[in-house]
Amino acid sequence: MPRRGGERPGDHEHTRTVTRGGGGRPPRPPARPPSVLRLGNPRRRIGIGLMAMTFVLSIFAGRLIQLQGLDSKVYTAEAAKQRVQGEKLPARRGSITDVNGHELALTLEAREVFVDPSEVSATQRDRVATILAKELGTPKEPIVAKLAQSTSHYQQLAAAVDPALAQRIMAYDLKGVGSKHRYRRDYPGGDLAGTLLGFVGTDGTGLAGLESTYDKLLAGRDGEQIIETGAKGQRIPMTRSTVRAPVEGRDVRLTIDRDIQWAAQKAIGEQVKATGSRTGSAIVMDTRTGRVLAMANAPELDLKNWMNAPDADRVNRSVTDVFEPGSTNKVITAAAALESGAVRPESLFTVADEIRCADRVLKDSHPHPTERLTFSGIVATSSNVGTILATQKIGDEKLHSMLQRFGFGTKPGTGLPGEEAGLLPDWKSWSGSQRCTIAYGQGVSVTALQTASVYQTIANGGVRVTPQVVAGTTGENGAFTPSPPGKQTRVVGERTAREIATMLEAAVSEEGTGNLAAIDGYRVAGKTGTAMRYDTRCQGYCGYTATFVGFAPADKPRLVVLAVLQDPQEGHYGGEIAAPVFKKVMTFALKSGKIPPTGTKPSPVRIRAGE
Repeated sequence: MPRRGGERPGDHEHTRTVTRGGGGRPPRPPARPPSVLRLGNPRRRIGIGLMAMTFVLSIFAGRLIQLQGLDSKVYTAEAAKQRVQGEKLPARRGSITDVNGHELALTLEAREVFVDPSEVSATQRDRVATILAKELGTPKEPIVAKLAQSTSHYQQLAAAVDPALAQRIMAYDLKGVGSKHRYRRDYPGGDLAGTLLGFVGTDGTGLAGLESTYDKLLAGRDGEQIIETGAKGQRIPMTRSTVRAPVEGRDVRLTIDRDIQWAAQKAIGEQVKATGSRTGSAIVMDTRTGRVLAMANAPELDLKNWMNAPDADRVNRSVTDVFEPGSTNKVITAAAALESGAVRPESLFTVADEIRCADRVLKDSHPHPTERLTFSGIVATSSNVGTILATQKIGDEKLHSMLQRFGFGTKPGTGLPGEEAGLLPDWKSWSGSQRCTIAYGQGVSVTALQTASVYQTIANGGVRVTPQVVAGTTGENGAFTPSPPGKQTRVVGERTAREIATMLEAAVSEEGTGNLAAIDGYRVAGKTGTAMRYDTRCQGYCGYTATFVGFAPADKPRLVVLAVLQDPQEGHYGGEIAAPVFKKVMTFALKSGKIPPTGTKPSPVRIRAGE
């Protein structure tokens, strides 16, 4: 049958439903309608979202207010700390010079060498450490340890090296290694006046001696430079830069004469070694001004190596160590006796070689038969017994008063660190034996400078001048300002001083105990001293203190020289081992100062009756 127009084969088979009775499939159940997703309330969802956003934004807003409002200054300051860097500009420390302007302590250009460990890679550490250890002359291990601190940005390798050495190190172009401008303290004389000058620490602060006493004046005032830097330390261009220039320290000029100081150190140092003494001191003073021209100690402190010296060798023994003066003290007893009018130089005394004082028997240094000595002879021969006899004519109170007038029991007044006043017991507390022993210098304690000051007083016609060590200072404009003159105090009359000088001149004669101090062509006056030495090591008297002190020319005194030796093992009399030191130092000082002999001859002095 022909197809209808447009029909295709199979169209009807797909649309017809054939129902067959009995044996066909059951019909499909109707399809289940799809489930419907119910949407929440949009207003509720939006509300919760807005609340969450509001809470988060409020936290950010609060934090923002805290940072930019409440804590803004704190964080600004912290940022400035990280960005703004301040660098100290060290001031040049002033010089210490001798009386003629020769530098004893000066400041030299130096460089600090440092490293930034964070910039040195682990592979380069060994090479960098090897080079630095070789150039700096230090062990390699400490440098390696500093380089290993990789989180650090600064480690000092050397505080103050020579600029040429720093330049050589910089020539290696080692990453992280740098240098800064610094100063270093130098002492050209090494141990010359070492304990007097003192020393400075690694930070340039005075730690001892005059370096400590005049630290503020010498140090000046450090300056500062402030710049802004980035995270790696590079300077940020076009940012602020503030510079406060340093103020250089002022100079201190001493009364010390470099050449005389050298001679005194050499003489006392050699004698300490020759006699096996524990220590020694030598002082040279100008009789008219009280100025100290030399203050030497042995052993002396090497200022280039002071850190390795024992503490005992870092102090100025001339002003810190106290000792019993012995017979050098007899000039004070003589002054008290003459000033009282109870004794004259020609007064005669019957002098045995021993005398009983309370519960003790006191003796002269050498046994001798009983003899008739003048008071001048007692001083010249240094008789303990004769001195005690003279003291009995004046009494304890007058002797004590004279000791005070000569400066015993008070500091000399130089202002030097550690200056001691010595020991002068009140006369009312003197024991029976002290009434005798103090007359010849046992039972009181003094320093070397105090003893030298006593003889300066006699040499200066009875007028004590406060000892001076500093001649003056320079101001910021470089102008020199001299120190005020030492205070002058009349201690004894001019006649008394002249009479004692004549006695002391006899003590240096052939009949006196100090003949080894005589100097050809010059008139010399002086006194020996040999005292038992109190020592804490033996908790009593053990060993000796040997002293000689005098002045020249005797008739026109210009210089006082003192030499003292503590606990000598080869000899112990002052006339034997201290007088030669006096002679060497005085001879040099007279020549150095171009002080000519007076050309006069000493007046004859009667030592014994019948002469």
